[in-house]
Amino acid sequence: MCYDMSFFSNIKKVSDYLPVASTEKIHFDPTYHKVAQSFPPWPVVINDDGLKLKLFEWGLIADYMNSPEKIKEYRNSMANARSEKILGDNRSVWHRLRKQRCIVCSTGFFEHRDTGGKKKLPYFIRDKKDDLFFFAGLYNYSPLPDPETGELTGTFSIITRAANPLMAKIHNNGPNPHRMPLVLPADKALHWLQPGLEDREIAELLAYEFPEQEMEAWPVQTIRTRKADDVAVIAPLDAALFPPL
Repeated sequence: MCYDMSFFSNIKKVSDYLPVASTEKIHFDPTYHKVAQSFPPWPVVINDDGLKLKLFEWGLIADYMNSPEKIKEYRNSMANARSEKILGDNRSVWHRLRKQRCIVCSTGFFEHRDTGGKKKLPYFIRDKKDDLFFFAGLYNYSPLPDPETGELTGTFSIITRAANPLMAKIHNNGPNPHRMPLVLPADKALHWLQPGLEDREIAELLAYEFPEQEMEAWPVQTIRTRKADDVAVIAPLDAALFPPL
């Protein structure tokens, strides 16, 4: 699954890859690590009469979460959407939201590997040649208005799929092993955002496997303790100290 990610680049870089409207009014503090269950605001791109960069909260709020109690009960499990549910389960909320597609922007993500020790070892994973990853996502506006502004909060979930060979070695244990975010190159990200996609086209994009040779990954210190949000979060540990990938 994908519960930890970073965006420590300048948010304006998104426009180097996707033809979004001006980012001048978007204020986003770069971060080396955020966890999904803190519901952080995050840069996403949606198609709303043209491509627009927005700050939506990570952790989708579905229409059936129509009270604070239901949001509290269900939202923690809405950070990820399994790709198999989107077209393969007509009763799933993800199937109903398949037309509300977004792209989630990131400089990298973290996943934990079971190396046989007492605790799993986190790895930081990024694109070898590009500054940004683009994850396929689904979005929804909260059915409950913000109590202060009266606006409906935009929320999103990252789509996950079966892991490529590298990610299968890293995400090798736990409740949902051998999964990874659905990473799309810029051309496929643009296709994902096109309105009116047929289910056949959605299926083709959901089946895309980002090549392992275009990723790099290294072990890092634990990310689940309080620490400064700076480059030390992704500082590599000596890989020779751990079983090779």
